[in-house]
Amino acid sequence: MNELEKARKTITEVDAEMAKLFEKRMNAAKVIANYKKEYGLPILDIQRENELIKKNSECISDDTLKEYYVEFLKDTMSISRSYQSRLNEGMRVAYSGVEGAFAYIASKKLYPNANYIAYPDFEAAYRATENGECDVSVLPIENSYAGDVGTVMDLLFSGTLYVNRVLDLEVNHCLLANEGATLADIKRVVSHPQALAQCKEYISNHSFEEISYKNTALAAKMVKESGDKTIGAIASDETASIFGLNILDSHINSSRTNTTKFVAFSRSLNLSEPSSRRKMNEHFMLVFTVRNEAGALAKTIDIIGAHSFNMRNLCSRPMKELLWSYYFFVEADGNINTQNGQDMLRELSATCDKLKLVGAYKS
Repeated sequence: MNELEKARKTITEVDAEMAKLFEKRMNAAKVIANYKKEYGLPILDIQRENELIKKNSECISDDTLKEYYVEFLKDTMSISRSYQSRLNEGMRVAYSGVEGAFAYIASKKLYPNANYIAYPDFEAAYRATENGECDVSVLPIENSYAGDVGTVMDLLFSGTLYVNRVLDLEVNHCLLANEGATLADIKRVVSHPQALAQCKEYISNHSFEEISYKNTALAAKMVKESGDKTIGAIASDETASIFGLNILDSHINSSRTNTTKFVAFSRSLNLSEPSSRRKMNEHFMLVFTVRNEAGALAKTIDIIGAHSFNMRNLCSRPMKELLWSYYFFVEADGNINTQNGQDMLRELSATCDKLKLVGAYKS
């Protein structure tokens, strides 16, 4: 056997072993795909892939071969992602409204290969995941201009779902109208109360009458079906193309940095592995109640600070079942799954009447 034949024999043997290893790797990828589906996590995890490439490429001593090995790893990971996406194509994502709503747009960005299922309101979309009809619910929780979305915040407190993903979606509100209508024709505008609040200045300047509706996209649909040239809808530009409406004006929201924070609710809480170093992109959410006594809230906040977790957000909401009683929401930076995080939760449990870790996610 000459050198060429020996080399080809070696390649044949290696390929046979690689085929077995490939199948083993893809079976592991299937388990990961199922996990990501259950927890509502993205298929692509850039940070994880970069860490693997760096670690595994160090096993190659030949610098020239290392370059090709990095490409080999990237191709393998790409194939793995493609396989996971195929497995998760049946993922069911609930959102409030109809096609074209901002929640629909957010759902597409978070889960590009999913099936999107519309529900009439926030609670119905939330319950769809809670009762198993859907895998994930994508709902708005806060707007940079209009503030918290109260209904979703209350579901966060009272429901059983967890937040494992967050998306900040830039909002561009447009004034939509039926074909042939001009800006001078419009007398009334219809949209979701949050959108109306975000466009308050524009509405006031044009002396439009406001009409509240369940959803921005549903408002656009209503305007289209009415055929009325005196009524406009405030919604996204994508909604205009879906329902065949004309855009009379765009960027009509008062703030040019108008952003809505959408969260993805799922039935299981994902907790990332603790790391030896603090990562800036890790965050968590808590809701809690405190005893009705002096200094109770301050003590709770002090515990969070004492464990070196930076609070990004702190707000309160009234508890509907108890007059003049409130629950509190905290969003903070850091990995709650560390020993320090678990110690903090134990200390908070001793001072809070009710404490719930409702989310852990990476930005």
